[in-house]
Amino acid sequence: MFFAAFVQGLALGLGLIVAIGAQNAFVLRQGLRREHVGSVIAFCALTDALLIAAGVMGMAQALAESAGVARVLALAGAAFLSFYGFQALRRARRSHQLQAAPGGAALSHRTAVAQAAAFSLLNPHVYLDTVLLVGSIGARQPADSRWCFVLGASTASLLWFGLLGLGARWLAPWFARPRAWQVLDVLTGLTMCALAGLLLRHLGNGS
Repeated sequence: MFFAAFVQGLALGLGLIVAIGAQNAFVLRQGLRREHVGSVIAFCALTDALLIAAGVMGMAQALAESAGVARVLALAGAAFLSFYGFQALRRARRSHQLQAAPGGAALSHRTAVAQAAAFSLLNPHVYLDTVLLVGSIGARQPADSRWCFVLGASTASLLWFGLLGLGARWLAPWFARPRAWQVLDVLTGLTMCALAGLLLRHLGNGS
C-alpha cells in the first residue's frame, strides 16, 4: 500500500512536470552555465514539495468534511488528467523542442534564486498542478499512505530538476531534438490517462 502510493505520486509528479516551460528552461540554462545549480534545483524541488504537502493535507481536511466535495474533486481531477493526457498525445504529433541559450551575463546567487522563485511561484499552473490536482488525488489515499504519495510526487520534482541541472551539458542536445519530446509526450499522455482511469475506479469503489 505504501509503495503503491509512492509510485502513484511519482508517476503523477513526473507526468505533470515533464513539459516544455520557462522553469525547465531556466534550470537547464543554469546547468549549462554551471551557476548556482544546486541552489536552483533545491529551491524548485523544495517549493514543489511544500505546495504538494499543503495541497494533500488541506484537501484531506476538505474531503473529510464533505463527501460531496470529495466526489466533485475526484471527477474534476479525472477530467483534468484526461484532458492533460489528451493534450500531451496531441502535442506529440507536432515538433517542438526545449532550448536554453547559455549566453548572457552571469547571475548572482541572489538573482538566480529570485528568478527560480519567479518561475516557480508566479505561474498559476503551479498551484493548479500541485495544490489542487495533486492535492485532491493525494488526499484520496488512505490516511497512513498520504505522506508516501507526497514523497513520491516530491521525488519526481527532485529527480527531474536534478536531471535538468546536473545533466544539462549531456542532455541539452537530446532536449533539442523534437523526436525526444514527442516520445516524452506520448509517455506523459498515457500516464495521465491511466491515472484518470485509476481515480475513476477508486471513485466507483467508494474508496
